[in-house]
Amino acid sequence: MSFEFTVLKEDKKSGARVGQFNTPHGVIPTPIFMPVGTRATVKAMTSSDLIQLDAKIILSNTYHLFLRPGDELIKKAGGLHRFMNWDRPILTDSGGFQVFSLTENRKISEEGVVFQSHIDGSRVFLSPETSIQVQENLGADIIMAFDECAPYPASREYIEASMERTIRWLDRCIAAKSNNKNQALFGIIQGGMFEDLRIHSAKETVQRDLPGYAIGGLSVGEPLELMKEMLTVTLDYMPKSKPRYLMGVGTPDYLFEAVERGVDMADCVLPTRNARNGYAFTRSGRMNIKNAKYKEDFQPIEQSCDCYACKNYSRAYIRHLILSKEISGGRLLSFHNLRFLLKLMEDIRASIIEDRFLDFKQEFYESFGY
Repeated sequence: MSFEFTVLKEDKKSGARVGQFNTPHGVIPTPIFMPVGTRATVKAMTSSDLIQLDAKIILSNTYHLFLRPGDELIKKAGGLHRFMNWDRPILTDSGGFQVFSLTENRKISEEGVVFQSHIDGSRVFLSPETSIQVQENLGADIIMAFDECAPYPASREYIEASMERTIRWLDRCIAAKSNNKNQALFGIIQGGMFEDLRIHSAKETVQRDLPGYAIGGLSVGEPLELMKEMLTVTLDYMPKSKPRYLMGVGTPDYLFEAVERGVDMADCVLPTRNARNGYAFTRSGRMNIKNAKYKEDFQPIEQSCDCYACKNYSRAYIRHLILSKEISGGRLLSFHNLRFLLKLMEDIRASIIEDRFLDFKQEFYESFGY
């Protein structure tokens, strides 16, 4: 199946839209939230759990899988889909986020990035060519160009040099990619918090006529209002005919703001990370299950939720598991948090189709306490 993106419905009062993205491993309805399975597993979840949650696509990470167990091993296993027993679409991050997150243990040059492995301290080199080769071995449906996710705050001089290098790296990624029709390469737009640099990066990236485009370097510590401003500027220069992916966003407010401006895809580790720390998303706000008031609360996390945890266990029981540091506590809250965001995106898609997206957003914000 070729990669084909179709916009099915546009909201009359905002940039929000519903679409579908055809991939070799299935159709992705958009807008969509993608659970993150960094090391070929969404933490505490099995593939059958994710099917039960109705996750349409998951994300894995090139850098981490390159280090362990190694992309050649995964290729021998038949690719990432077979290795992790997942037959729906997969997107792989190129390792660019690790350029941002491992600042103490990396050195950037024109050729690529040298990392000090967090596993054994050895020297690891990732270039645009290496990143593409690893992602081809992994066999993901959507692969990302190697980029630098620049920090915030940073000087204009730093951001401009980083952005221009990311464009050059994109050309090297395009040249390195084999003629594999089963993998779609997305370019990544950078430019920090500078409007003109964002526009320049968007124009240059879109000129490459790729199957889709991502927005990187946002939600890296900047205020929400600045993120919204940069997001709006960037999306104005991205084609409506291609899927648009905002990287690293996973709180309800950021998802709403992104969708309102025309974003189709988003991902974040937050739902499972929050779960392991005892926090749950609910329609009435974020819940800290460790609070004493839940000690004898035998209601589900959320009465209206259809997830496995809410249908079978109480707040009191899950609180006990979390406080006892039992693995199943984080697992049950992960069920809930992932289902919460996946169901939220289902409801967002329905609201766009029914021309009530902004009303739904307002209702949600009032209920959640934004």
